[in-house]
Amino acid sequence: MQYGICHLSIVPVRISPDDTTEMVTQLLYGGLFKIKELRKFWVRIEIAFDGQEGWINKKQFKLISEEDYIQLNSEEDTIISTDFISHIITKDNIFQPITLGARIDLVKFLNHLHEGSATKPTKEKSKLVETALLFLNAPYLWGGKTPFGIDSSGLTQMTYKINGLKLFRSTEKQATQGEALSFIEESEPGDLAFFDNREGIINHVGIILKDNYIIHSHGHVRIDRIDHTGIFNTSEKIYSHKLRVIKKIV
Repeated sequence: MQYGICHLSIVPVRISPDDTTEMVTQLLYGGLFKIKELRKFWVRIEIAFDGQEGWINKKQFKLISEEDYIQLNSEEDTIISTDFISHIITKDNIFQPITLGARIDLVKFLNHLHEGSATKPTKEKSKLVETALLFLNAPYLWGGKTPFGIDSSGLTQMTYKINGLKLFRSTEKQATQGEALSFIEESEPGDLAFFDNREGIINHVGIILKDNYIIHSHGHVRIDRIDHTGIFNTSEKIYSHKLRVIKKIV
């Protein structure tokens, strides 16, 4: 088996080996992965952080050894970028932007230099809301994970990742994690609320705030009211999502 690392700012991961197909997620700078299948122009990967699979272009990553993959995949010394946007300087003295949530502890391995703020995740639940608010007003983007475009499960995953906590990539898989709460009154800021469609399929997630508010990605990352029925869109004055379950992850 071969292994790789993302040395670019943002790389689309697609459902099929074709630039026109659905983007299922994104690789950010420092993302590690296993290579499951090789083709002429594409590789099918399994992302180390969450096990998400998809296809990326062969020109958009660097191969690394199995030994390096195992060592770099250790979470003990993970450092995450905390700036909306910062920069790395390559060995050729080229400035390259990177986004919030990139892994900065791998710059030395890639022979890069980072300019910006970064932190070692503390796994403190009290910081989840503060982190989520960094994405406020980011546009909705299916498969997106950055302030330049993000979907609902991308928002929750990145908020938790920046704080050293792991969530799966998809909304349905995230809903299998944690402890279900019986009533919304039992929830705390940082808990996750999941919502389903008419067929009962869980298709949306947001982060509980205090005083019965929720932050979620719907058109853009926004704050709305939440109650036992679901999300009440404060600008349109309608319920936009039907509540299915609230989960305590940490």
